[in-house]
Amino acid sequence: MANIHPIKLKGDWFQGYALDIHTLKSTFIGHDEYGREVFETKRSEIGEMLYQLKYKSEKSSLEQIIATTVQFMNEKWPINKTIQGIIPVPPSKTRAFQPVIQVAKGISVAIQVPLITNFLVKIKQTPELKNVYNYQDRLATLSDAFTVKNSSLAGKNVLLFDDLFRSGATFSAITKTLYEKGQVNLVFVLALTKTRSKS
Repeated sequence: MANIHPIKLKGDWFQGYALDIHTLKSTFIGHDEYGREVFETKRSEIGEMLYQLKYKSEKSSLEQIIATTVQFMNEKWPINKTIQGIIPVPPSKTRAFQPVIQVAKGISVAIQVPLITNFLVKIKQTPELKNVYNYQDRLATLSDAFTVKNSSLAGKNVLLFDDLFRSGATFSAITKTLYEKGQVNLVFVLALTKTRSKS
């Protein structure tokens, strides 16, 4: 179980949290043999687990991330009886192993709330948002990028789940879609980690 420091996320959604900051400190230590800048990065416990899972395919981190998230939801943010579905943010990259989906699946099983992966659809190709620095540009990029398949969640409360919260543009765009097109009642959002700045 990771030691976490939850952060409230404010936005168009009803309530939201990130479990912790992703990167605590990043120190420039020089250049590699290709001339690229090299940094020594210190991450939060959950940030390091997520990094290992996402970029090193360290599957042992998966169970700890799920257990930490479920403990937070059971003890600090008891919305399990309030929500009727968990919607993972559609991944921006196609990978054989999708960390966001796998963590969401584990949470779903543990708290006995259905995982809904076939409701929210990305209908517009967008560049990776880490390459779009301005918040308004991010919102514009994501405008009309999502839709829903049907009205099966109309009037229901849902949890929108992602691994990393940067500016909130993705959560905002999807929340708008869920309220306007999906006619959901309340959107809660949860991210495993949050960047220190809005970059």
